[in-house]
Order: sequence, then structure tokens, then C-alpha cells
Amino acid sequence: MKSLLLGAAALASLIAPVASAQTPTAGPANVGPAIPGVCVFFNQQLMAQSAAGQAVTARMQQLAGEVEGELQPYAATIQSEAQALQAGASTIPADQMQTRRAALQQRAQEAQQLEQTRTNELRYTLARQREAISTAVEPIMVAVYQERGCGMLLDRESVYIMNPAMDITPTVIERLNAQLPTLTFNRMAVPVQQGQ
Repeated sequence: MKSLLLGAAALASLIAPVASAQTPTAGPANVGPAIPGVCVFFNQQLMAQSAAGQAVTARMQQLAGEVEGELQPYAATIQSEAQALQAGASTIPADQMQTRRAALQQRAQEAQQLEQTRTNELRYTLARQREAISTAVEPIMVAVYQERGCGMLLDRESVYIMNPAMDITPTVIERLNAQLPTLTFNRMAVPVQQGQ
């Protein structure tokens, strides 16, 4: 029954990349000239360093912990019953053994279904919060793009080394922090798909 808690752990790993995103490492001493009209933006840095991004990461970790706490009793009960059935294999009457195994299998299926539901809820919640940040950041990014006279905006993940003067990310983060200092939310139920 170890797989019962794997979903919450897997979700925690989804959150980790956002939390661990760092500013790109220092490059060469001479980074070359800033290319007029070319700007760079690093979304992972925004999610990791903005106040709203940090609030989402912290709250998602709390929610994942709550889910793990909710699932833990199921795992413990199922494991305990499985051990009892294994230990009593020679002494439990066959009809009782069959009934108990069927009940154990039913509880395990219910627990796995609950785990899948909670994992889907956490993923959905994370996606909605990231979407809220993206919605808030889009007009900020457009404004900074225009102010800087950018003619092209590159994703920092596609750029190996650049002149830091071309990076608009710190300005965007600063403005996002002023506009959206935090996000508060709870675990969200995944909406039922239409047509089902």
C-alpha cells in the first residue's frame, strides 16, 4: 500500500521546480553589447521570486501536506489488515478469509480513488493559481516590452548567455509584487467535464 501516498509526493515534486528556479548563473565577464530591441524574460524566475509565486508554492506545499495527512490513515489501516490476513492465513476460516480479502480490496480501491481525486484537485488548483499569475503578469510584460522598446521577446530558457541589460524579468517581478502581493486559495475540486 506504499503507492497510496505516492500521488501527494508526486504533486510535491510538481511544485519543486517552480520553488527551486534560480536566477541564471553568472556568465562571462564580457557579456557583449545589449542588442537594441531584443529583450529576454524568464518565467521560472518570476514564479520562484515573485511574492505571488512564493505564496502559491508555500500554500501548495501546505495543501499537499493536508492531503498526505488525509490519506495516511487509509494506508495504515489497509497495511494493518493486510498484515493481519497474512499472519492469520493458517488460522482464519476460508469463508472469513475470502470476505476479509474482498473487504480489504474494496478499501484499497476506495483509497486509491480518493488519492487520485485529491492529486487531480491539487494539480488543478496549482494550474489555476499559475493561470492567475500569468493573467496578472501579461499586461505588465506588455508595458515593460513597450517601455524598453523591445522588438523581440525571447524566453530565457532558450538563451544560453546574454547581456543582463536585455532581461526584463526583474522589472516585471517588481511590478507584479506591487500589483499582486499574494494569492490566497484552498484546494479546488476539478470541474466535471461537460458531455460526461
